Amino acid sequence: AAAVVEEEKSNSVKAFWKFLRPHTIRGTILGSSAMVSRAVLENGQAPDWSLLPTAALGVLALLCGNGYIVGINQIYDVSIDVINKPFLPVAAKELSIPQAWVLIILMAVCGTGLAFHLFGPLIGSLYAFGLFLGTIYSVPPLRLKKSAVAAALIIATVRGFLLNFGVYYATRAMLKVPFGWSYPTIFITCFCSVYALVIAVTKDLPDVQGDLENKIDTFATRFGVGSVATAASAALLANYAAALVWTASPAGHAFRPRVLLSAHAVLALLLVRGLVRLKQSKFSQEGLKAFYRLIWLLFYSEYFLFPFV
Repeated sequence: AAAVVEEEKSNSVKAFWKFLRPHTIRGTILGSSAMVSRAVLENGQAPDWSLLPTAALGVLALLCGNGYIVGINQIYDVSIDVINKPFLPVAAKELSIPQAWVLIILMAVCGTGLAFHLFGPLIGSLYAFGLFLGTIYSVPPLRLKKSAVAAALIIATVRGFLLNFGVYYATRAMLKVPFGWSYPTIFITCFCSVYALVIAVTKDLPDVQGDLENKIDTFATRFGVGSVATAASAALLANYAAALVWTASPAGHAFRPRVLLSAHAVLALLLVRGLVRLKQSKFSQEGLKAFYRLIWLLFYSEYFLFPFV
């Protein structure tokens, strides 16, 4: 009996972890850590380690918001996920719909409470706005994910602007430093906003069958996976190349050009190799999934790079 109980607990934990969509969790942790690191480095003083508990609670708030957004999407996407992502816990019936609702409500309340309590009305309001965008993305009657353009803009706003600006602003406030945009922070916010648009477009590449059956309009269903993968790669290559403009501009003194440009060259080559492999797979389902994983890995890499550029 004890073994059965332990197995049930283990299965529940695994289901909850899958419910949180780990690849998005990693992106949130890396993004917030990179922005905090940058703000601390720009401050030019030794870190105040007494602020660490507040920072940890801030990350928890972000993870709660992340969990709410991906969770409510799974609740309303069950019919699509049964086809496209049958491994997800709601689609696989490892979590019931009522259980999923309890989880996302708890995360929304906890995250919003932490944001307002720890960081004040501006960050709390931006946090609530992010949850609102995540809600109208998934929930009828708006359900803006049915519009390819609206869906892409929402994802870019939340992951590109709100995350980077919110964490950077909150960190400077914790350090008691007046807010001001640094050139590297403007760069990463612009870069990640464009990158988030690409993520928003490429996430649908492996999901064409379920989206067509459920009448979800995506760029992949509209133009085909080959054209979308190629266009997305071109957009990312332009995004990487934009670093040349930044380092050659009057803002160039704020960057380390050798680090930024050489790293972007390597990442761009990895992207091109990934696109070539996708075409060699003849845009198979496994090839599309591998390409989308690569998009996320390159996204993580930019945040790893950011404190050093």
